[in-house]
Amino acid sequence: MRLKAWPVLGVLIIQAILLLAHWFIFHTWIAFWPSADPPPALALRAALIALAVSFVAAALLNFRYSNFAISLFYKLAAMWLGFANFFFLGAILSWLTWYAIRPFALPDPGKLRLAIAAGYFALAVLAGVYGLFNALWIRVRRVSIRLPHLPPSWRGRRAVLLSDLHLGNINRAGFCRRVVRLAAGLNPDIVFIPGDLFDGTRGRLDWLIAPLRDLKPPLGIFFSTGNHEEFHDPKEYLDAVRRAQIRVLVQERVTVDGLHILGVSYRESTFPIRVRAALERISPGAEAASILLNHAPIRLPIVEQAGISLQLSGHTHGGQIFPYTFFTRRIFGRFIRGLQRFGSLQVFTSTGAGTWGPPMRVGSRPEIVELEFK
Repeated sequence: MRLKAWPVLGVLIIQAILLLAHWFIFHTWIAFWPSADPPPALALRAALIALAVSFVAAALLNFRYSNFAISLFYKLAAMWLGFANFFFLGAILSWLTWYAIRPFALPDPGKLRLAIAAGYFALAVLAGVYGLFNALWIRVRRVSIRLPHLPPSWRGRRAVLLSDLHLGNINRAGFCRRVVRLAAGLNPDIVFIPGDLFDGTRGRLDWLIAPLRDLKPPLGIFFSTGNHEEFHDPKEYLDAVRRAQIRVLVQERVTVDGLHILGVSYRESTFPIRVRAALERISPGAEAASILLNHAPIRLPIVEQAGISLQLSGHTHGGQIFPYTFFTRRIFGRFIRGLQRFGSLQVFTSTGAGTWGPPMRVGSRPEIVELEFK
């Protein structure tokens, strides 16, 4: 199969950035370590080069194959990527601190430089360890929702929003089982999954999703695709979801006891013309209560104009890891997390239960969401 040019270019750009970041970490450590002899320095350089290419290699293998060795390789590479992020920040802070104090008279500059770098790199390790444990602690967020024209039978009912589980080589069936156990404990009437149920990995999809068969809300489970279900042909993922007795919504609408539930695929939502055409065809209009499953909190003017009452999204992970929490907020603004308004449209964005890439969360929290209709 021939690869298109833009994915290859994207991979090369990402790999170049990772190599530069690892070179900067190496250069900082050598500069701040006063007795870095050539053999250890060469060994460190070789190790960092190998680590710099590990995640891209693991991700490419992850998209094509599924076995124990690749799963372990991907998990270790993803963990290192998270730690490397904090080592890179530690390296930046080391240089900034050094240049800030350099004008002053220093009794022993060599030892001070070492202490500066050692201190920041130790904090980087602590941040990574905290992130690993924080990502395992899934919180339950409870939110009240008031929708205009809501059928009386829906008042007091509860829905559970499960977003961004990213089931694959890191978040496996055991993780899915934990999420299902939390969701089942809330006794929801209905469950919504707005995409990235899978991480994009190949193989054993039925095994990964099997625990969801034990979640049996009386009004059903509804799913729309995220970007990770569309890395390949979405059919294999959608077939697995359907085999788990979950209703897939692809540019379509169903009515559940008077409440309209719509779903659009991630790919469709990235094209304004397409999502507008889809919503014009399936939206019941502003005179009826409706919920749209749209993976990312985007195309909000179009969704509002279609008369949708509530959009449920994920995708952002709340930024997942500092400093990407800052960049993600710059992209999505106040719609990065929580319940917000866009004119007559209400938008709820979940930070999601799982992770992508590094299995860490620093500056964000994993969650499942209970929505109570008022």
